[in-house]
Amino acid sequence: MEVLTTTEMERADRLTITAGTPGFALMLSAGQAVAEAAMDLVEEGPIVVVAGGGNNGGDGFVAAAELAARGRDVSVILLCERDSLQGDAALAARGWKYPVLPFNPQAIGKPALIIDALFGAGLNRPVKGDPLEMIEAVNANGAPVLAVDLPSGINGTSGAVMGAAINAVETVTFFRRKPAHLLMPGRKHCGRVRVADIGIDAQVLEEIAPHTFENVPPTWQKSFPVPDIDGHKYARGHAIVLSGELASTGAARLAARGALRAGAGLVTVASPREALAVNAAALTAVMVRAIDNVIQFAELLDDKRLNSIVLGPGAGVSARTRDFVHTALAAKRGLVLDADALTSFAEAPERLFESIKAAKDAHVVLTPHEGEFPRLFSDISNKHPGRSKLERVRDAAGRSGAVVLLKGPDTVVASPDGRATIASNAPPWLATAGAGDVLAGMIAGMLAQGVPTFEAASIGVWMHGEAAREAGPGLIAEDLSEVLPAVFRRLYDEFGIEY
Repeated sequence: MEVLTTTEMERADRLTITAGTPGFALMLSAGQAVAEAAMDLVEEGPIVVVAGGGNNGGDGFVAAAELAARGRDVSVILLCERDSLQGDAALAARGWKYPVLPFNPQAIGKPALIIDALFGAGLNRPVKGDPLEMIEAVNANGAPVLAVDLPSGINGTSGAVMGAAINAVETVTFFRRKPAHLLMPGRKHCGRVRVADIGIDAQVLEEIAPHTFENVPPTWQKSFPVPDIDGHKYARGHAIVLSGELASTGAARLAARGALRAGAGLVTVASPREALAVNAAALTAVMVRAIDNVIQFAELLDDKRLNSIVLGPGAGVSARTRDFVHTALAAKRGLVLDADALTSFAEAPERLFESIKAAKDAHVVLTPHEGEFPRLFSDISNKHPGRSKLERVRDAAGRSGAVVLLKGPDTVVASPDGRATIASNAPPWLATAGAGDVLAGMIAGMLAQGVPTFEAASIGVWMHGEAAREAGPGLIAEDLSEVLPAVFRRLYDEFGIEY
């Protein structure tokens, strides 16, 4: 499902209006959708609408009039003078046949519900003065809040809090989600998000050509690997996972099991000879091969059937790890670089990027978390409200020439061609040691099956989150691979695939 920036959403509105739908008709539909959501949230009791001076406030006026027509006790608090409203917002205000209350926190009272129609998605400056006091008063009131489009105080494109922001239990947005509905901290302020159809034809997306998508199955369904009934393990690819030394082998085994459970036909752990017995004793379906240096690794990769590689988990931060990375890139296989493989280039990240770009046919995924990201992209890792996580990852993908996956509760995957997905399905208990190693393996498992790089990373992220949900609280990394069959079954049911 497409995700639209505030600028793209404004364009969707303009294209719809140009095609013959009046802007006020869109506002009527939006306000009615807000009223429906309000009725669902509270069956009785007074409702207060806090309205701003723009179209978001206009939506609030329409919702207020609709709720009043249904017999609800509704009042409207307006930021500006009623006579100063313009355009569709002024038309909406004329439909409200009652007085408006002064913009004073005391006017809120003790309602059953507050509808936040103050700023919406277009806010691009810090909240100050009277609006700041109102937002703080709404949050302190204790009544549930229904936000119109976005909780006031949230930047619609970056998801940043612009000084202060409404804490909503539910948000009604229109046509498509915006990045702030998915990116933290905006997502945390939104509560549940309801997407309402207000009469914008999906064909406008062909002209807008958005490059950001919610990381959900419809986004990558066509690339999802389904084994042929007459297939065999060799047709499903062979993933290689490089193991660390004797005391650092567990991460590679986690990745290897992730690759196998994700569907790779075969998986081999390339292990230092000193750790061979440890790895062999702990693995069954995963094979083990003694590899002590890059020469042996290069010889192993002479076998073209070995088509995806994981480097980094437990590998050690060293020149040796850098050499293995360059060797893997030269072999032009599907490659997932995680953990120590990334940190090993912290002193000279451009060397990694040059090597990636030199391997023109390579399919590379970098999987940093927020602690590792600055080691490669120090100048684009800041937390300035004007630079969203989405923008940072897009910049990193363009610079590195690889698909970049920045982990977190709002994991973003970006391709050098500008496409990006944002995930919102990771539960908090996924933040546990070793979970990232399993994810690296899952992506390699997808690459082994021939899934394109961007889609392989996006599928891996979504399935990783769903596996954590399946396992539930108390999850440890080892659980993730074990519950993947249940995630596959749900996907097969959703896609209508027999199994």
